Amino acid sequence: MALPAQKAQPSISERVDQVLRGIDRGRFIGQVAISPDGKRLAWIQGTRGGAEIRLASLDELGKSVRVTAASSPDQHCRENEIAWSPDSAALAFLSDCESNSGQMNVYLAPADGGAAHELSELKGEVDSLAFSPDGRAIAFLYVEDATRPTGALAAMNSPSGVIGEDGVEIQRVAMVQAQRDPDAEPGDVAFITPAKLHAYEFSWSADSKSIVYTAAEPPGENNWWIAKLYTQKIDGQPKAVLNPMKIPGPLHGLQMAVPRWSPDGKIIAFIGGLMSDQGVTGGDVWAVSAAGGEPHDLTPNRQSTPVWLTWDGNRSIFASEIAGGGSRLIHIELRTDAVPRSNAASAGITVFTYPGTISDGHTELGLSATADRSVFVFSASTFNSPPEIFAVHRSAAASKHEASPVQQLTHLNESVQQGWGNAISVEWTSDAFRVQGWLIFPKTFDSSKKYPLVVEVHGGPAAATLGRWDRGGGGISATALSALGYFVLLPNPRGSYGQGEAFTQANRKDFGYGDLRDILAGVDTVLKSHPVDPSRVGITGWSYGGFMSMFAVTQTHRFRAAVAGAGISNWLSYYGENSIDTWMLPYFGGSVYDDPAVYAKSSPINFIKQVKTPTLIVVGDRDGECPAPQSFEFWHALRDLHVPAQLVVYPNEGHGFTDASHRRDVMIRAADWFARYMPPAQ
Repeated sequence: MALPAQKAQPSISERVDQVLRGIDRGRFIGQVAISPDGKRLAWIQGTRGGAEIRLASLDELGKSVRVTAASSPDQHCRENEIAWSPDSAALAFLSDCESNSGQMNVYLAPADGGAAHELSELKGEVDSLAFSPDGRAIAFLYVEDATRPTGALAAMNSPSGVIGEDGVEIQRVAMVQAQRDPDAEPGDVAFITPAKLHAYEFSWSADSKSIVYTAAEPPGENNWWIAKLYTQKIDGQPKAVLNPMKIPGPLHGLQMAVPRWSPDGKIIAFIGGLMSDQGVTGGDVWAVSAAGGEPHDLTPNRQSTPVWLTWDGNRSIFASEIAGGGSRLIHIELRTDAVPRSNAASAGITVFTYPGTISDGHTELGLSATADRSVFVFSASTFNSPPEIFAVHRSAAASKHEASPVQQLTHLNESVQQGWGNAISVEWTSDAFRVQGWLIFPKTFDSSKKYPLVVEVHGGPAAATLGRWDRGGGGISATALSALGYFVLLPNPRGSYGQGEAFTQANRKDFGYGDLRDILAGVDTVLKSHPVDPSRVGITGWSYGGFMSMFAVTQTHRFRAAVAGAGISNWLSYYGENSIDTWMLPYFGGSVYDDPAVYAKSSPINFIKQVKTPTLIVVGDRDGECPAPQSFEFWHALRDLHVPAQLVVYPNEGHGFTDASHRRDVMIRAADWFARYMPPAQ
């Protein structure tokens, strides 16, 4: 008798594709902006097919309309960077609707309806629209004749010519006039900042006559870590207000972000601290006189990490912060109109908390606020709840010093089903630290079974994994691994944000050692409390997480398999290969030429003969942050030692992969590698 035909099992690529389709559901929510008068809300939403700007009355969000530069309803354009005029009568945004080359330009649309009209004729990269407080101009960051996106994450141009001198592209603050007449021709672009400075962030003074910005001499992608704080009149010359490289005290040699001018123009507040990546802000809230002088820490010894701020009059500041694995908004009262000192500010009253990630779409943990700061609006999500738009009305609770309730405004994703397992926050003790992380369960969890565990280490190291909804963009995805049958631990070891500046700085001159102890202690905590097979534990990560994956397998044999994405195997050679060497100085205490020993002690390649763990290594061929030779060096050594290893180099990719097929391929290869050496429960 013939046996019944066995149903063919899907291949790993088919399973990953199925998982990614299951994850990529619901509407994406991008930037969110409430009008200054609090009456309207603009936001960007989209699905797999693209995104669009929506506008509605705050009281009737279900009756939103599309705001666009498109000439017909079925024309789809790339549109983003929404910004309200101060009088709430118009909305500015970027669009490529009128371009055949994908060039973005500045448009202005009346808030009460009517067609958008073009304000600029640009040629290059443009970002970060901001109206002047008087509403007459719109400033933005602009790289004229850009050949690549700005920042070190993008693929670097192939080296040619005089290195460091030829082809250097400089980002400047520029502006156009905010013409309300729809029949007016696009205006000329006026540069505000000089060509000798690469600008990173800026904001207007309340009188619209000046800006404050962070900037450094080019090349811009390398020098963000040594940027100075400048003020400048619109038609004047830059004045350096603060240079962290030259001052004594705890801010010496560290980074600045989110500069904001007080309404009276006397004080500039900013986030200052040890930051390892441009755009990934974290530290303390600092203040300095607009005329220059000594900066003062307004949140010293805080057991959390402020990342964004805005003024509330001249005597108080709102700051959002990472607290553990969640988000929080605090209100800091200043006790003087003069430049505040460290003891001249309140400890910070909590306005609201959220157990995941919040954002206005411009800045991580940034919020959109009304002019009187009575309403804050943002998008938010957790691992277990999809993104929606929320609001906080602070007036009633503020008078009682109580946390305000968080009000959900939209229900765009209420029918979306979670494509992975439940996620919980976990804490454990390591050395003298209390460490936090996230544990995602296998999607089809059965407490009677034993499961493998993958540890995914975040990049940075100055960053943090917060709870957030994942729409399955590919790459090494924790939620996709959960859907494939793994427990996934996402630790925030020392060096991370969320537990104060001392915790963030605890891995200086100690890369790989204390943070690995924190990670292993987290693995032990999970093994004691959940059904994990200790013989099936793997590790992965990207960037600093890629380094930690390489370093971990040289220090312990506890990991059965490793996948290292864009890692670093040799800090000594890395110093001379990467495009961002200035980030290393505060971490290592000097250059590799000053103290090679401190670089050597954290280099995985120096312990390579201890490796037994099968390791998959992936990298982009044009990665400037963690160059491909670092991955070649690690793979070559493992091959020479007969340790199972594979290296995959992806063409035309930088540190952050942009090709969807490449991101998918990384996930397929990672899933196959882990399934080969530590298969999930059947």
